[in-house]
Amino acid sequence: MKASVSERTQMPALRRRLHGRVVSLPCLEWFAARPRAHREEVLPPVLTARVSVEAGVALGWREPVGPRGRIVSLDHYGASADQQRLYAEFGLTTEAVAAAARESLAGTG
Repeated sequence: MKASVSERTQMPALRRRLHGRVVSLPCLEWFAARPRAHREEVLPPVLTARVSVEAGVALGWREPVGPRGRIVSLDHYGASADQQRLYAEFGLTTEAVAAAARESLAGTG
């Protein structure tokens, strides 16, 4: 679900000649336990413009995205509706991810 938001964001960005990739990290603890070489292959240290998309809390995502990275997330609970409506109502959208990517690339925000 979250990956699909990221993947839909990537398509228009590529048409504008912005290159990116979608990396799925379903478990931050597992990723952190992997050897450093693997983590740096997946998230190269030289690539600092990063965006995480999390349909839960942002807690834990600061380290993977780094200081220039942006986090698009839902940091609250209690709403009940279908996924599409919840994502639209609370800003977990393609547009929000694209805006976060532009901010990260520009180093602003």
